[in-house]
Amino acid sequence: MRLRNIPRAESVIEAHPVAIKDEISRKGKWGEEFGNERPIHIEIGMGKGRFLLNMAKLHPQVNYIGIERYSSVLLRALELYDTEEFCDLKNVRMICMDAVQIDDVFDKNEVSRIYLNFSDPWPKAKHARRRLTSREFLARYEQIIPKGGQLEFKTDNTELFNFSLEEVRESSWELSAYTYNLHNHEKMNEGNVMTEYEEKFSKQGNQINKMIAVRK
Repeated sequence: MRLRNIPRAESVIEAHPVAIKDEISRKGKWGEEFGNERPIHIEIGMGKGRFLLNMAKLHPQVNYIGIERYSSVLLRALELYDTEEFCDLKNVRMICMDAVQIDDVFDKNEVSRIYLNFSDPWPKAKHARRRLTSREFLARYEQIIPKGGQLEFKTDNTELFNFSLEEVRESSWELSAYTYNLHNHEKMNEGNVMTEYEEKFSKQGNQINKMIAVRK
């Protein structure tokens, strides 16, 4: 998918207090950034930010950091943050960066939970390593999350989901739970916060897959 460039995105990100511009210098110091030592949860590929901001509103005892590769998409998340519904949240930060740099930005054991929601499936086999649930990325997550830390992944793409299950089984993670029909799974759907894509695909009749993996 080709994203439309929005010329003002860079200037808005540069000036916005919630957008972090020097993220590498924050490594090991994210508690100082938030002014507390609460758990840090990150969403990689947060899109327009609806999931991240709703989670931050529901769980003020947790600090949330959203990561988005494209400035034009991050702009939309910042605009959503600026609405009356979310502008008072103090437990949110956002970063425009590529996920391959994740272990340059967070220190060992600094993140307690990672969310991946409707990630790019990179359907061509030669691009499998770019998938956010590939063994290469799972190894990166191990550098920032402690033993017992969780990874939660949702997608409507069953082929990508099956790939992800196998990658977890072949890694230093273990499957805690998974389902091919989240919205009809009473336990896993409890407290579920939907993303924009999740709402859209569900209305189209698509089943939502979800897995929870725990670092061994």
